[in-house]
Amino acid sequence: MRSQRLTTVILIGMLLGIAVGAACHSFWPDPATASGIAGYIGLFTDIFLRLIKMIIAPLVFSTLVVGVAHMGDPKAVGRIGGKAMIWFISASLVSLLLGLVLVNLLRPGDNLNLPLPDVGAATSLKVSSLSLKDFVTHLVPRSIFESMANNEILQIVVFSLFFGVACAALGERARLVVHGVEELSHIILRITGYVMALAPIAVFASMASIITTQGLGILVTYGKFVAEFYLGLALLWLLLIMVGFAFFGAHVFRLVELVREPFLLAFSTASSEAAYPKMMQQMEKFPVSKKIISFVLPMGYSFNLDGSMMYCTFATLFIAQAYNITMPIGQQITMLLLLMLTSKGMAGVPRASLVVIAATLASFNLPEAGLLLIIGIDQFLDMGRSATNVIGNALATAVVAKWEGEETPRRGVAHVPQVEAV
Repeated sequence: MRSQRLTTVILIGMLLGIAVGAACHSFWPDPATASGIAGYIGLFTDIFLRLIKMIIAPLVFSTLVVGVAHMGDPKAVGRIGGKAMIWFISASLVSLLLGLVLVNLLRPGDNLNLPLPDVGAATSLKVSSLSLKDFVTHLVPRSIFESMANNEILQIVVFSLFFGVACAALGERARLVVHGVEELSHIILRITGYVMALAPIAVFASMASIITTQGLGILVTYGKFVAEFYLGLALLWLLLIMVGFAFFGAHVFRLVELVREPFLLAFSTASSEAAYPKMMQQMEKFPVSKKIISFVLPMGYSFNLDGSMMYCTFATLFIAQAYNITMPIGQQITMLLLLMLTSKGMAGVPRASLVVIAATLASFNLPEAGLLLIIGIDQFLDMGRSATNVIGNALATAVVAKWEGEETPRRGVAHVPQVEAV
């Protein structure tokens, strides 16, 4: 009941934020004034996201170390990691391919009634660090403290795996350390509860800030592109639910119900990271064991961003269409494979997809200035793809747990709610 109340309050916060933002945009139409007001309103969202970032590193470290240490067998770590990567790669290919097919069918960039930016215009996005070589090197942290300070989730995962496997190998000698880390995870989860209580205020501020500067009119101007992209996301949601139905039967709808709150949180803040702590709590209710959640979920935040993947192909070809540049199907397939590599490790934070798209545009001699066409509405698009990432990671975690033989709900078995004792 408390979870349902929080979901309702978050929805109310979103609607109030839109109303307040529209009013502010109407009363203060001057862009500089609106931007200043939005900056102060957005302080609440910034503080909330900073609080989330504050707990992400210790939460990932403590839960993953405990999960791996309790597995005991290092072979189990490799087995679960292998199964997770099979799912991540398959889901990424499907998401990229769906975006590719839809943008070719719908062609949102054709007959674009917007002034195209100059081909040589700069976007001020750094793209030099997206090569495969740099990504592989970046996997291994130079210092765990540096990784935690910068919230480098993938590097924290690598260190935590080594730490957890070493604890498992030492057995009884590491028992006190594992117990201490487990108690740390409980403390961090309690802090998570405190932070989550601020979510409705952060959601209100996020929506009000966006609408204050952009106004509702920008959604009309880019209506076709936004509508077609969200149509693609809806198809991806449907596809994910169908896959979930194949594994869990009607019980997949319970999974959807459980991730409703993290979904709304990611949607309203445009950050997959914001939903991470709540996702861990909700997945345990499905139920999925802590060892699977703490292992698969952090990996998913680097390797399984389904909504972001679909956006990469959709937005890149949209820009090509806007400039009337024809990309042969062979070149599009090459682009898809390149995105499979360069997008791995993409942070679950706002605007990360733009950097990947900028690198892709440069690789295929497409005008980088085309990003200026979508930067203005990227926040609205980021909301949808961040929420989609939540659904994808929830399903990935549940499926890997089933592959591991856990007693997740079986296909065709309906959920029977338990009555709490009074």
